[in-house]
Amino acid sequence: MSNAKPSPAKPSVNLQNLLDEFYVEPVGHRELGKFESRASVPSPYDGLLDHQEHMTVTVEAYAGESVDVQVHASHMKDHWYSREITLITQQSQRIVQYGIVRLDTTKLDPVVWQQIQSQQTPLGRVLINHNVLREVELCGLWEVSTGPSLGLKMNQPTETTLYGRTALIYCDRQPAIELLEIVNTSEK
Repeated sequence: MSNAKPSPAKPSVNLQNLLDEFYVEPVGHRELGKFESRASVPSPYDGLLDHQEHMTVTVEAYAGESVDVQVHASHMKDHWYSREITLITQQSQRIVQYGIVRLDTTKLDPVVWQQIQSQQTPLGRVLINHNVLREVELCGLWEVSTGPSLGLKMNQPTETTLYGRTALIYCDRQPAIELLEIVNTSEK
């Protein structure tokens, strides 16, 4: 008999569940795009996605300027808040990221939740500004062929290849935020 403890399960974010927040099947997911799981992604996407950091900070460093959030849709169901966003650079107005965020409002301080709900500041910036103890866990890398909706939101033709990730953010050591983040490097 072994005394070895089983290794903890790797955290995961279910991509289909995130897509279902805004794109109802049977046709909805294809409106956003076609997703293929990848073990790795090519440069420069690897540096932009394959890490355990906030994407707000990462895309700002890559673009060389701060970003603003544009919320395309949002809704609440019980204590879960979901929103579909793009991040846009402040000076050059380039679309650098698309995302779907699903968060458990009970895991956030009310002041933090209030600022997120105001939809004026990117999520990562809110968490950083409020010194929320956070850990970002990379859950998966994706190759994405844009569908009509994602192409429109990212200012790209349909069937453009982009790359993204799913991630889980722990706030004060509690799993609190599920993310799909797709980056756009073509406008740099």
